[in-house]
Amino acid sequence: MKPPPTSSSSPTSDLVRKARLSPYLFTSLAFFLFIVTTLYGRDDLNCILRQCDLDISPNQPLSTPKKHYKKLPFTKIEERENGCDYFSGQWVWDPLNRPLYQESECPYILPQFTCQEHGRPDQDYQFWRWQPHGCSLPSFNASLMLENLRNKKMMFVGDSLNRGQYVSMVCLLHSLIPDNAKSMETLGSLSVFTMKDYNATIEFYWAPFLLESNSDDPIIHRVIDKVVRKGSINKHGKHWKGADIMVFNTYLWWMTGHDMKILKGSFDDKEKEIVEMSTEDAYRMGIKSMLRWAKKNMDPKKTRLFFTSTSPLHLKSQDWGAEAGDNCYNQTKMIADPYYWGTDSSKSMMGILGDEFRKSNFPVTLLNITQLSLYRKDAHTSIYKKQYIPLTPEQIANPKSYADCVHWCLPGLQDTWNELLFAKLFYP
Repeated sequence: MKPPPTSSSSPTSDLVRKARLSPYLFTSLAFFLFIVTTLYGRDDLNCILRQCDLDISPNQPLSTPKKHYKKLPFTKIEERENGCDYFSGQWVWDPLNRPLYQESECPYILPQFTCQEHGRPDQDYQFWRWQPHGCSLPSFNASLMLENLRNKKMMFVGDSLNRGQYVSMVCLLHSLIPDNAKSMETLGSLSVFTMKDYNATIEFYWAPFLLESNSDDPIIHRVIDKVVRKGSINKHGKHWKGADIMVFNTYLWWMTGHDMKILKGSFDDKEKEIVEMSTEDAYRMGIKSMLRWAKKNMDPKKTRLFFTSTSPLHLKSQDWGAEAGDNCYNQTKMIADPYYWGTDSSKSMMGILGDEFRKSNFPVTLLNITQLSLYRKDAHTSIYKKQYIPLTPEQIANPKSYADCVHWCLPGLQDTWNELLFAKLFYP
Protein backbone atom coordinates (compact mmCIF):
# COMPACT_ATOMS: atom_id res chain seq x y z
CA MET A 1 0.00 0.00 0.00
CA LYS A 2 1.44 3.37 -1.04
CA PRO A 3 1.37 6.30 1.33
CA PRO A 4 -1.13 9.01 0.45
CA PRO A 5 0.18 11.99 -1.50
CA THR A 6 1.28 15.00 0.50
CA SER A 7 2.01 18.63 -0.31
CA SER A 8 5.56 19.25 -1.52
CA SER A 9 5.76 22.29 0.72
CA SER A 10 5.29 20.26 3.89
CA PRO A 11 8.43 19.37 5.91
CA THR A 12 6.72 16.15 6.96
CA SER A 13 6.30 15.00 3.33
CA ASP A 14 9.97 15.69 2.57
CA LEU A 15 10.93 13.68 5.60
CA VAL A 16 8.74 10.76 4.49
CA ARG A 17 9.95 10.68 0.86
CA LYS A 18 13.64 10.83 1.78
CA ALA A 19 13.35 8.07 4.33
CA ARG A 20 11.58 5.59 1.92
CA LEU A 21 9.92 3.96 4.87
CA SER A 22 8.24 0.57 4.91
CA PRO A 23 4.44 0.58 5.36
CA TYR A 24 4.85 -0.51 8.99
CA LEU A 25 7.32 2.24 9.79
CA PHE A 26 5.27 4.77 7.89
CA THR A 27 2.19 3.88 9.92
CA SER A 28 4.18 4.28 13.13
CA LEU A 29 5.58 7.62 12.00
CA ALA A 30 2.16 8.86 10.93
CA PHE A 31 0.75 7.91 14.33
CA PHE A 32 3.64 9.69 16.05
CA LEU A 33 3.13 12.86 14.00
CA PHE A 34 -0.60 12.77 14.71
CA ILE A 35 0.05 12.59 18.45
CA VAL A 36 2.65 15.38 18.36
CA THR A 37 0.39 17.61 16.29
CA THR A 38 -2.52 16.97 18.62
CA LEU A 39 -0.50 17.71 21.75
CA TYR A 40 1.58 20.63 20.56
CA GLY A 41 0.00 22.06 17.39
CA ARG A 42 1.29 22.55 13.84
CA ASP A 43 3.66 25.42 14.66
CA ASP A 44 5.41 23.46 17.41
CA LEU A 45 5.63 20.40 15.14
CA ASN A 46 7.35 22.44 12.45
CA CYS A 47 9.67 23.82 15.12
CA ILE A 48 10.53 20.32 16.37
CA LEU A 49 11.34 19.11 12.83
CA ARG A 50 13.53 22.17 12.19
CA GLN A 51 15.17 21.81 15.63
CA CYS A 52 14.35 25.39 16.59
CA ASP A 53 16.38 26.90 19.43
CA LEU A 54 13.93 28.94 21.49
CA ASP A 55 14.76 30.59 24.82
CA ILE A 56 11.90 29.23 26.94
CA SER A 57 11.62 29.80 30.68
CA PRO A 58 11.58 26.60 32.75
CA ASN A 59 8.20 27.78 34.01
CA GLN A 60 6.76 28.25 30.51
CA PRO A 61 4.72 25.34 29.07
CA LEU A 62 6.24 23.95 25.85
CA SER A 63 2.87 24.31 24.13
CA THR A 64 3.15 28.10 24.20
CA PRO A 65 6.82 28.97 23.54
CA LYS A 66 7.81 32.61 23.55
CA LYS A 67 10.37 33.25 20.84
CA HIS A 68 13.43 35.28 21.72
CA TYR A 69 12.09 35.91 25.25
CA LYS A 70 14.71 36.42 27.89
CA LYS A 71 13.62 36.04 31.51
CA LEU A 72 14.67 39.04 33.55
CA PRO A 73 15.47 38.92 37.27
CA PHE A 74 12.39 38.95 39.46
CA THR A 75 9.93 38.93 36.55
CA LYS A 76 6.86 36.80 36.93
CA ILE A 77 6.56 34.40 33.98
CA GLU A 78 3.88 31.97 35.03
CA GLU A 79 3.01 30.01 38.14
CA ARG A 80 4.01 26.38 37.73
CA GLU A 81 1.08 24.02 37.41
CA ASN A 82 1.02 21.43 40.16
CA GLY A 83 3.78 23.38 41.90
CA CYS A 84 4.37 23.66 45.62
CA ASP A 85 1.77 25.50 47.66
CA TYR A 86 4.13 27.25 50.04
CA PHE A 87 1.27 28.63 52.11
CA SER A 88 -0.30 25.33 53.14
CA GLY A 89 1.65 23.45 55.78
CA GLN A 90 2.52 23.22 59.45
CA TRP A 91 4.97 24.65 61.97
CA VAL A 92 7.97 22.44 62.81
CA TRP A 93 10.21 22.82 65.86
CA ASP A 94 13.73 23.54 64.57
CA PRO A 95 16.08 24.91 67.25
CA LEU A 96 19.16 23.98 65.17
CA ASN A 97 18.33 26.38 62.33
CA ARG A 98 16.27 29.06 64.03
CA PRO A 99 16.29 31.96 64.58
CA LEU A 100 17.81 33.21 61.34
CA TYR A 101 19.56 36.05 63.23
CA GLN A 102 19.88 37.25 66.81
CA GLU A 103 17.90 40.19 68.17
CA SER A 104 21.03 41.64 69.76
CA GLU A 105 22.96 41.48 66.47
CA CYS A 106 20.55 43.52 64.36
CA PRO A 107 20.68 47.20 65.33
CA TYR A 108 17.82 48.07 62.98
CA ILE A 109 15.03 46.39 64.95
CA LEU A 110 12.72 49.06 66.27
CA PRO A 111 12.07 49.07 70.03
CA GLN A 112 8.44 48.04 69.49
CA PHE A 113 9.70 44.66 68.17
CA THR A 114 12.58 43.86 70.56
CA CYS A 115 10.81 41.46 72.91
CA GLN A 116 13.89 39.98 74.58
CA GLU A 117 15.34 43.40 75.34
CA HIS A 118 12.05 44.34 76.97
CA GLY A 119 11.94 41.38 79.29
CA ARG A 120 10.18 38.52 77.52
CA PRO A 121 11.17 35.48 79.62
CA ASP A 122 10.81 32.77 76.93
CA GLN A 123 12.37 32.29 73.47
CA ASP A 124 10.42 29.35 72.08
CA TYR A 125 8.56 31.58 69.60
CA GLN A 126 11.86 32.02 67.72
CA PHE A 127 12.48 28.35 66.99
CA TRP A 128 9.58 27.39 64.72
CA ARG A 129 10.04 26.79 60.98
CA TRP A 130 7.22 26.72 58.44
CA GLN A 131 7.03 23.42 56.54
CA PRO A 132 4.72 23.26 53.48
CA HIS A 133 2.84 20.03 52.86
CA GLY A 134 4.50 17.76 50.31
CA CYS A 135 7.49 20.00 49.54
CA SER A 136 10.10 22.18 51.19
CA LEU A 137 10.34 25.93 51.53
CA PRO A 138 13.64 27.07 49.96
CA SER A 139 16.15 28.25 52.55
CA PHE A 140 16.65 31.99 52.61
CA ASN A 141 19.92 32.72 50.79
CA ALA A 142 21.12 36.18 51.80
CA SER A 143 24.00 36.17 49.29
CA LEU A 144 21.68 35.34 46.40
CA MET A 145 19.22 37.97 47.53
CA LEU A 146 21.89 40.66 47.77
CA GLU A 147 23.41 39.86 44.41
CA ASN A 148 20.03 40.05 42.70
CA LEU A 149 19.25 43.33 44.43
CA ARG A 150 22.33 44.86 42.83
CA ASN A 151 21.41 48.18 41.15
CA LYS A 152 17.80 47.78 42.27
CA LYS A 153 15.28 49.26 44.69
CA MET A 154 13.06 47.07 46.83
CA MET A 155 10.20 48.85 48.55
CA PHE A 156 7.69 47.96 51.25
CA VAL A 157 4.61 50.19 51.38
CA GLY A 158 1.84 50.08 53.97
CA ASP A 159 1.36 50.11 57.73
CA SER A 160 3.44 49.12 60.77
CA LEU A 161 3.00 45.42 60.01
CA ASN A 162 4.67 45.97 56.67
CA ARG A 163 7.33 47.98 58.50
CA GLY A 164 7.98 44.88 60.60
CA GLN A 165 8.45 42.80 57.46
CA TYR A 166 10.77 45.48 56.08
CA VAL A 167 12.91 45.47 59.24
CA SER A 168 13.01 41.67 59.13
CA MET A 169 14.36 41.76 55.55
CA VAL A 170 17.06 44.24 56.56
CA CYS A 171 18.06 42.02 59.49
CA LEU A 172 18.25 38.97 57.23
CA LEU A 173 20.75 40.72 54.94
CA HIS A 174 22.75 43.30 56.85
CA SER A 175 25.30 40.96 58.47
CA LEU A 176 26.85 40.26 55.03
CA ILE A 177 27.50 43.96 54.45
CA PRO A 178 30.46 45.78 56.05
CA ASP A 179 29.52 48.53 58.49
CA ASN A 180 31.04 51.23 56.29
CA ALA A 181 29.02 50.06 53.28
CA LYS A 182 25.51 50.28 54.73
CA SER A 183 23.32 52.95 56.26
CA MET A 184 19.78 53.54 57.50
CA GLU A 185 18.04 56.89 57.14
CA THR A 186 14.48 57.92 57.94
CA LEU A 187 12.95 61.13 56.69
CA GLY A 188 9.24 61.58 57.22
CA SER A 189 7.28 58.65 55.84
CA LEU A 190 10.29 57.12 54.09
CA SER A 191 12.96 54.88 55.59
CA VAL A 192 15.89 53.84 53.38
CA PHE A 193 18.45 51.10 54.04
CA THR A 194 21.31 51.63 51.60
CA MET A 195 23.76 48.92 50.50
CA LYS A 196 26.54 50.95 48.91
CA ASP A 197 28.60 48.16 47.36
CA TYR A 198 25.49 46.89 45.59
CA ASN A 199 24.14 50.30 44.58
CA ALA A 200 20.85 49.09 46.05
CA THR A 201 18.26 50.13 48.61
CA ILE A 202 15.52 48.50 50.64
CA GLU A 203 12.91 51.07 51.59
CA PHE A 204 9.74 51.44 53.63
CA TYR A 205 7.05 54.02 53.02
CA TRP A 206 4.35 54.67 55.61
CA ALA A 207 0.90 54.72 53.96
CA PRO A 208 -1.54 52.66 56.06
CA PHE A 209 -4.40 53.00 53.54
CA LEU A 210 -2.16 53.37 50.46
CA LEU A 211 -4.54 56.22 49.60
CA GLU A 212 -4.18 59.65 51.20
CA SER A 213 -5.78 59.82 54.66
CA ASN A 214 -5.79 61.81 57.88
CA SER A 215 -3.53 59.10 59.37
CA ASP A 216 -0.57 59.72 57.08
CA ASP A 217 1.72 61.34 59.63
CA PRO A 218 4.38 58.67 60.34
CA ILE A 219 4.50 59.66 64.03
CA ILE A 220 1.13 61.14 64.98
CA HIS A 221 -1.41 58.93 63.27
CA ARG A 222 -3.65 57.56 66.01
CA VAL A 223 -6.76 59.25 64.70
CA ILE A 224 -10.13 58.14 66.05
CA ASP A 225 -12.20 59.36 63.11
CA LYS A 226 -10.31 58.00 60.11
CA VAL A 227 -10.98 59.59 56.73
CA VAL A 228 -9.65 58.33 53.39
CA ARG A 229 -9.53 60.47 50.27
CA LYS A 230 -10.94 58.77 47.19
CA GLY A 231 -8.75 58.58 44.07
CA SER A 232 -5.67 59.91 45.85
CA ILE A 233 -3.08 57.15 45.53
CA ASN A 234 -0.72 59.39 43.52
CA LYS A 235 -0.27 61.55 46.63
CA HIS A 236 1.95 58.76 47.98
CA GLY A 237 2.60 56.90 44.73
CA LYS A 238 4.93 59.57 43.39
CA HIS A 239 7.42 58.41 46.05
CA TRP A 240 7.23 54.76 44.94
CA LYS A 241 8.21 55.13 41.30
CA GLY A 242 11.31 53.34 40.15
CA ALA A 243 11.01 50.36 42.49
CA ASP A 244 11.99 47.00 41.01
CA ILE A 245 10.22 45.01 43.73
CA MET A 246 7.11 46.35 45.47
CA VAL A 247 5.62 44.75 48.57
CA PHE A 248 2.30 46.31 49.54
CA ASN A 249 0.03 45.66 52.48
CA THR A 250 -3.09 47.33 53.81
CA TYR A 251 -5.82 45.92 56.02
CA LEU A 252 -5.77 46.77 59.71
CA TRP A 253 -6.51 50.47 59.40
CA TRP A 254 -9.64 49.82 57.38
CA MET A 255 -11.14 47.85 60.29
CA THR A 256 -12.71 50.73 62.20
CA GLY A 257 -15.76 48.83 63.45
CA HIS A 258 -18.08 51.01 61.41
CA ASP A 259 -18.45 52.32 57.87
CA MET A 260 -15.45 54.13 56.42
CA LYS A 261 -15.54 57.86 55.87
CA ILE A 262 -14.51 58.72 52.33
CA LEU A 263 -13.51 62.22 51.33
CA LYS A 264 -14.48 63.54 47.90
CA GLY A 265 -12.29 66.40 46.88
CA SER A 266 -9.31 67.60 48.92
CA PHE A 267 -8.34 67.80 52.57
CA ASP A 268 -7.61 71.47 51.85
CA ASP A 269 -11.23 72.22 50.93
CA LYS A 270 -12.95 74.50 53.43
CA GLU A 271 -16.19 72.58 53.07
CA LYS A 272 -15.39 68.89 52.85
CA GLU A 273 -17.74 66.42 51.21
CA ILE A 274 -17.53 63.19 53.19
CA VAL A 275 -19.62 60.11 52.46
CA GLU A 276 -19.76 56.78 54.26
CA MET A 277 -18.94 53.50 52.60
CA SER A 278 -19.03 49.95 53.92
CA THR A 279 -15.66 48.59 55.03
CA GLU A 280 -15.66 45.97 52.27
CA ASP A 281 -16.48 48.47 49.51
CA ALA A 282 -13.91 50.95 50.79
CA TYR A 283 -11.23 48.26 50.99
CA ARG A 284 -12.03 47.11 47.46
CA MET A 285 -11.67 50.72 46.31
CA GLY A 286 -8.19 50.85 47.87
CA ILE A 287 -7.06 47.58 46.26
CA LYS A 288 -8.33 48.67 42.84
CA SER A 289 -6.43 51.94 43.20
CA MET A 290 -3.23 50.04 43.99
CA LEU A 291 -3.62 47.82 40.92
CA ARG A 292 -4.31 50.80 38.66
CA TRP A 293 -1.21 52.54 40.00
CA ALA A 294 0.90 49.43 39.33
CA LYS A 295 -0.41 49.09 35.78
CA LYS A 296 0.44 52.71 35.04
CA ASN A 297 3.82 52.89 36.78
CA MET A 298 5.37 49.41 36.75
CA ASP A 299 6.69 47.28 33.89
CA PRO A 300 5.68 43.61 34.37
CA LYS A 301 8.66 42.53 32.23
CA LYS A 302 11.15 44.12 34.62
CA THR A 303 9.47 44.47 38.01
CA ARG A 304 7.60 42.37 40.55
CA LEU A 305 4.54 43.27 42.60
CA PHE A 306 3.72 41.47 45.85
CA PHE A 307 0.91 41.93 48.33
CA THR A 308 1.14 40.61 51.90
CA SER A 309 -2.28 39.37 53.00
CA THR A 310 -4.09 40.17 56.24
CA SER A 311 -2.03 39.79 59.39
CA PRO A 312 -4.22 38.23 62.11
CA LEU A 313 -5.00 39.56 65.57
CA HIS A 314 -5.27 37.47 68.74
CA LEU A 315 -7.41 39.73 70.88
CA LYS A 316 -10.06 37.28 72.11
CA SER A 317 -9.16 33.91 73.58
CA GLN A 318 -12.63 32.52 72.87
CA ASP A 319 -11.79 32.76 69.16
CA TRP A 320 -9.43 29.80 69.53
CA GLY A 321 -11.64 27.84 71.92
CA ALA A 322 -10.21 29.02 75.25
CA GLU A 323 -12.10 30.64 78.09
CA ALA A 324 -13.20 34.20 77.47
CA GLY A 325 -11.31 37.12 78.94
CA ASP A 326 -7.77 36.43 77.74
CA ASN A 327 -5.75 37.50 74.73
CA CYS A 328 -2.19 36.95 73.49
CA TYR A 329 -0.68 37.93 76.84
CA ASN A 330 1.32 35.12 78.41
CA GLN A 331 0.64 32.82 75.44
CA THR A 332 3.67 30.65 74.74
CA LYS A 333 1.98 27.89 72.71
CA MET A 334 0.56 28.21 69.22
CA ILE A 335 -2.97 27.23 68.23
CA ALA A 336 -3.05 23.50 67.56
CA ASP A 337 -6.24 23.31 65.48
CA PRO A 338 -5.09 23.09 61.82
CA TYR A 339 -8.49 24.37 60.64
CA TYR A 340 -8.52 27.47 62.83
CA TRP A 341 -9.40 30.53 60.78
CA GLY A 342 -10.20 33.37 63.17
CA THR A 343 -12.70 36.15 62.54
CA ASP A 344 -15.09 36.52 59.63
CA SER A 345 -13.58 39.89 58.73
CA SER A 346 -10.36 38.18 57.61
CA LYS A 347 -12.39 35.90 55.34
CA SER A 348 -14.24 38.78 53.68
CA MET A 349 -11.08 40.81 53.13
CA MET A 350 -9.21 37.82 51.74
CA GLY A 351 -12.14 37.26 49.39
CA ILE A 352 -11.80 40.80 48.09
CA LEU A 353 -8.08 40.30 47.46
CA GLY A 354 -8.78 37.09 45.57
CA ASP A 355 -11.47 38.71 43.44
CA GLU A 356 -9.44 41.75 42.46
CA PHE A 357 -6.15 39.95 41.86
CA ARG A 358 -7.82 37.39 39.61
CA LYS A 359 -9.37 40.17 37.53
CA SER A 360 -6.17 42.20 37.36
CA ASN A 361 -4.27 42.21 34.06
CA PHE A 362 -1.13 43.24 35.96
CA PRO A 363 0.62 40.25 37.57
CA VAL A 364 0.55 40.40 41.37
CA THR A 365 1.78 37.70 43.73
CA LEU A 366 -0.19 37.29 46.94
CA LEU A 367 1.92 36.38 49.96
CA ASN A 368 -0.79 34.48 51.77
CA ILE A 369 0.57 34.73 55.30
CA THR A 370 -2.85 34.79 56.96
CA GLN A 371 -3.46 31.12 57.73
CA LEU A 372 0.08 30.29 58.87
CA SER A 373 0.14 33.39 61.08
CA LEU A 374 -3.24 32.63 62.64
CA TYR A 375 -1.71 29.73 64.57
CA ARG A 376 0.94 31.98 66.14
CA LYS A 377 -0.75 33.55 69.16
CA ASP A 378 2.61 32.97 70.88
CA ALA A 379 4.59 35.29 68.60
CA HIS A 380 3.13 38.74 69.36
CA THR A 381 5.04 41.47 71.15
CA SER A 382 2.41 41.45 73.92
CA ILE A 383 3.74 43.62 76.78
CA TYR A 384 7.40 43.16 75.79
CA LYS A 385 8.03 46.33 73.81
CA LYS A 386 8.71 50.01 74.30
CA GLN A 387 5.62 51.76 75.61
CA TYR A 388 5.37 55.18 73.98
CA ILE A 389 2.42 56.20 76.11
CA PRO A 390 2.87 55.98 79.91
CA LEU A 391 0.93 53.14 81.47
CA THR A 392 -1.71 53.85 84.08
CA PRO A 393 -1.63 52.12 87.48
CA GLU A 394 -4.67 50.10 86.39
CA GLN A 395 -2.86 48.87 83.28
CA ILE A 396 0.26 47.95 85.23
CA ALA A 397 -1.88 45.91 87.60
CA ASN A 398 -3.50 44.07 84.66
CA PRO A 399 -0.86 43.40 81.95
CA LYS A 400 -3.23 41.82 79.44
CA SER A 401 -5.12 45.12 79.31
CA TYR A 402 -2.24 46.70 77.37
CA ALA A 403 -0.82 43.66 75.58
CA ASP A 404 -0.08 44.28 71.90
CA CYS A 405 -1.71 41.38 70.05
CA VAL A 406 -1.22 42.99 66.64
CA HIS A 407 2.54 43.26 66.09
CA TRP A 408 5.18 40.52 66.15
CA CYS A 409 8.51 39.99 67.91
CA LEU A 410 11.71 40.00 65.85
CA PRO A 411 13.31 37.64 65.14
CA GLY A 412 10.18 35.58 64.74
CA LEU A 413 7.16 35.09 62.55
CA GLN A 414 7.81 37.86 60.05
CA ASP A 415 11.10 36.26 59.04
CA THR A 416 8.96 33.45 57.65
CA TRP A 417 6.98 36.01 55.65
CA ASN A 418 10.25 37.02 53.99
CA GLU A 419 11.24 33.41 53.40
CA LEU A 420 7.99 33.11 51.46
CA LEU A 421 8.78 36.32 49.59
CA PHE A 422 12.22 34.93 48.75
CA ALA A 423 10.70 31.65 47.55
CA LYS A 424 8.23 33.46 45.30
CA LEU A 425 10.99 35.62 43.85
CA PHE A 426 13.28 32.79 42.87
CA TYR A 427 11.16 29.62 42.89
CA PRO A 428 7.69 30.73 41.76
